[in-house]
Amino acid sequence: MSARTEAGSPRTDQAAAGRIGPDDPRYADLAHRGFNRRFRGNPDYVRLVGSTEQVVQAVQEAVREDLRVAVRSGGHCLEGLVADPAVRVLIDTCLMTGVAYDPEMSAFVVEAGTTLGELYRKLFLGWGVTVPAGESPDIGVGGHVLGGAFGFLCREHGLAADHLYAVEVVTVDEAGTARSVVASREPSDPNRELWWAHTGGGGGNFGIVTRYWFRSPGARGTDPASLLPPAPASILTFRVGWSWDELDERAFARLLRNHGEWCERNAGADAPGAKLFSILFLNRRQAGKVELRGLSTAGPDAERLCHEHLDALNQGVGAACTRQLETSTWLRFALNPFPELFRAPGAENASFKMKDAFLRRRFTDRQIEVAHHFLTRTDVDVPGGMLGLATYGGKVNTVAPDATASAQRDSILTTSCNAGWMDPSEAERNLGWVRALYRELFADTGGVPAPGEASDGAFINHPDADLADPRWNTSGVPWHTLYYKDNYPRLQRVKARWDPRDVFRHALSVRLP
Repeated sequence: MSARTEAGSPRTDQAAAGRIGPDDPRYADLAHRGFNRRFRGNPDYVRLVGSTEQVVQAVQEAVREDLRVAVRSGGHCLEGLVADPAVRVLIDTCLMTGVAYDPEMSAFVVEAGTTLGELYRKLFLGWGVTVPAGESPDIGVGGHVLGGAFGFLCREHGLAADHLYAVEVVTVDEAGTARSVVASREPSDPNRELWWAHTGGGGGNFGIVTRYWFRSPGARGTDPASLLPPAPASILTFRVGWSWDELDERAFARLLRNHGEWCERNAGADAPGAKLFSILFLNRRQAGKVELRGLSTAGPDAERLCHEHLDALNQGVGAACTRQLETSTWLRFALNPFPELFRAPGAENASFKMKDAFLRRRFTDRQIEVAHHFLTRTDVDVPGGMLGLATYGGKVNTVAPDATASAQRDSILTTSCNAGWMDPSEAERNLGWVRALYRELFADTGGVPAPGEASDGAFINHPDADLADPRWNTSGVPWHTLYYKDNYPRLQRVKARWDPRDVFRHALSVRLP
């Protein structure tokens, strides 16, 4: 199919999946297959689809019966946007896992249900290439890429969405007819704006993605191995730990200032640290340690680069830290990165709340004091409370804010306030702690990271419904500006063109103009 082709009326596929309702033994696993156990939807039925044609048919039936519809690929939505009690039809793409080279498009075609682990495995074994997407191998491509998608390799290669060449989407027109549409980044493509919206516009807004095509900007020729970034020749990982017993408030503040200043110095694509990525895990004091996890793809220079990074962070802290370095192949790392983080025992049954922000500057001394206070408080028991700081920038910041829908293009850090708990009775305590921490960190801008000199909004792939709640956002800056900045009106125009009936909607969806 050409990048400029629109499919006609949907055909009936005899192999289309049936309706999986509550009386089907598969229903419990499908209806409640989600990463965040804080939310639980109960759709009337699930459609387990295996092709674009089946998605068209499933959407058409839902529209005809006037039933609210949602789609899921990997199930890692952090808010209740998919597991919403208002959703009556859940379309699950987990069987759509194809990855191949498409010679007609001169690009790699990836079906929406593919997990990142499978994507990394097939691209590497087949052609020695990769896409700089997310960190957990269990995340589904479908909802991940269209939110922008950053991960371990973003500082070196940019966002996954920066390498998106085309997208196939099932949309619904004003007459209520579902059809599949292919849109590409080609300037002559009349559907180009629909492609653009899927480079950071977020899921559940315009239609249901069934396929992505990836080819790096500027890549030419027909050799597949030259069309995407080469996979790293090797990965050097590092694990670092500081005992809370050795971190008084002065030492803690010095560590955070050092970390932020390193990020400020290394935010450019040509900076010495562009081939290094790390996350500083500021765990609650009751957890015992502050930890750093990271990697470098710098080959023979990786070990030196890692030690320079760690020395810069620890300078003047006055507390000993443990260091563990390990060299790995790219595939072994990509399929099981830091298992203590992504596949910790019991995590599959946990509830979460994440509140994130893009930072243009390091934390101020006041923000560092706030962080220390919340992480060392003894009047509240929040074992799963944590503040994370991940390096950002590099190649990401070489793209213009309006070239894709991912508008944050000059940040040096991403930060996330997190709480996780197992017992539902602990929800109120954990939510109260994480919301208060976030509000106080950004107290100078109304409790949210309003775009400005120091902050630059939030990441739509980590949706936070609190940003649309005036109890928690007193900044006067609407939630859509925090996520999309000046790109929002353009996204609204795409919404009006491709989803005029507002079929695809949720608490943080792009609104019709």
